[in-house]
Amino acid sequence: MVLNAVDWGFVVSFFIISLAIGLAVSKRAGASSSEFFLSGRKMPWWLLGVSMVATTFSSDTPNLVTDIVRQNGVAGNWVWWAFLLTGMLTVFVYAKLWRRSRVLTDLEFYELRYSGKAAAFLRGFRAIYLGVFFNVLIMATVSLAIIKIGGVMLHLPPVETLLIASLVTVVYSTLGGLRGVLLTDFFQFAIAMIGAIGAAVVAVRLPQVGGLNALLSNEAVVSKLSLVPDFSNSQAVLIILVLPLAVQWWSVWYPGAEPGGGGYIAQRMLSAKSEKHAIGATLFFNAAHYALRPWPWIIVALCSLLVFPDLESLRAAFPLVNSSVVRHDMAYPAMLTFLPHGLLGIAVASLIAAFMSTISTHLNWGSSYVVNDFYKRFINPKADEKNQVLIGRLSTVVLMVLACLVALLLSNALQAFNILLQVGAGTGLLFILRWFWWRINPFSELTAMIVSFLIAVYLQLIHPKTGLPGLSTPIQLCVGVGITTICWISVTMLTKPSDTKILRSFYRLVKPGGPGWKRVIEQAAKDNDSIETPGAPWDVPMGLLCMVFGCSTVYSALFATGYWIYGNTIPAVILTATGFISTVFLVKYWGKLRTN
Repeated sequence: MVLNAVDWGFVVSFFIISLAIGLAVSKRAGASSSEFFLSGRKMPWWLLGVSMVATTFSSDTPNLVTDIVRQNGVAGNWVWWAFLLTGMLTVFVYAKLWRRSRVLTDLEFYELRYSGKAAAFLRGFRAIYLGVFFNVLIMATVSLAIIKIGGVMLHLPPVETLLIASLVTVVYSTLGGLRGVLLTDFFQFAIAMIGAIGAAVVAVRLPQVGGLNALLSNEAVVSKLSLVPDFSNSQAVLIILVLPLAVQWWSVWYPGAEPGGGGYIAQRMLSAKSEKHAIGATLFFNAAHYALRPWPWIIVALCSLLVFPDLESLRAAFPLVNSSVVRHDMAYPAMLTFLPHGLLGIAVASLIAAFMSTISTHLNWGSSYVVNDFYKRFINPKADEKNQVLIGRLSTVVLMVLACLVALLLSNALQAFNILLQVGAGTGLLFILRWFWWRINPFSELTAMIVSFLIAVYLQLIHPKTGLPGLSTPIQLCVGVGITTICWISVTMLTKPSDTKILRSFYRLVKPGGPGWKRVIEQAAKDNDSIETPGAPWDVPMGLLCMVFGCSTVYSALFATGYWIYGNTIPAVILTATGFISTVFLVKYWGKLRTN
């Protein structure tokens, strides 16, 4: 496969437009750290929502979905579909709390909520731990995907692919700040969706596939079509369905699906015009992320089972690609090699767009941690706005270089996904409760972070070499969640809570409400320092009800789409009706939430 002039025209035009956007907003982005990292807190819900979707539409996402479908069928996607519960909880409970906090980054929350040197240390340490270590690993997985795409579609070696793909991304991210990222995300998401849908249409029409009906009736595909795992296989049900829905969604920290919100999702909420715009942005993101995007990727993945039935067929088709990186996730870019010219150029541009939108967000988010929560807080507290923007731009470049180096050490997307899940196992419940239970303190968070990391290192690197019986993925996850949760709760009860002044200040600003703050509220009232708004009802129960209807709406839309594609009319109609009814109730109860 060779790109012709038309294809290259699309690719080059895409690069030019992306750079132009960064240049156009560079002056405004450099005016202050708030402009560079939060776009002045004036962004509308629709732009923020599209940006969140574009960010999670990374170049490794279709590869990951393809990997899952080829190995575990469509039902295997429950490992990430389950995170919708986390997303909807963030929409209707935490989005407005984040917006009220008025922090520049979600790490600034630590010194807003906790007191003492431990809070300061926690903020600074997590700035490096998340902003550099974790962030680099995430960007490396995205970069790994672009390496495979470059090898399959452009016959480029890994280093050359990374140099070309990362250079433009770094330039416009460095110049435009978050505003440039948001605007390019909007443009890039449109390109990415056109490419994904076009790829699905072409894949179904390939001679090896023979059309949608032939695909869905093929023996190699039929066993992969179910939207839920085979209940006669108890292990598959446990791993694919029960564990994600019962444990994973609330207990595991994962970028873009953090329990209670966080990371670049929190960054988008903090840059919203108001609480209503923060809620609207995250709601749009979750609806589009789970219901709109997956099916084009799933269709391509199913088609790939007929075109490239195993890894040997992939290796034979692409002998120039290093065999160490030929895994099931490479089947997605391999399928794109069948696209006709013109659409091929759009598809290549769409994959580059997916890469750039994700990387640019992580670069801006990571540099915000480095600047606001480490450099300004601990190195140079008197740094002026221009100095902060300069350090932000320099850290952007350094983060990209580190991500490229790590990417060269990875082999497949699912490998990195599992590592990230294990490292974050057991921390999620803390992130949910810290807003609503006054007793949680910085030592709780430090314990959760350290214990979960040590368990992940042991299970992933040490245990396999001990000669002891191997532990399955669900057992590893449950072990991590159980030990980490017991440890951080124990430390919480054995250590002192944060300073009373800090607790009251936090409650007065954020107004989380609930029984978990009863003791603080009562003590403040005795001291004639009322922190509660008279007559204001606690609307978290209403938020949880909206969460239920929101999940019902999105899951119904996701599965109804699948059944319409499969031609199963009765379940498709039932789910469509369920989605409509859920939407009606969602709108009704959403209006009862208190927002500004």
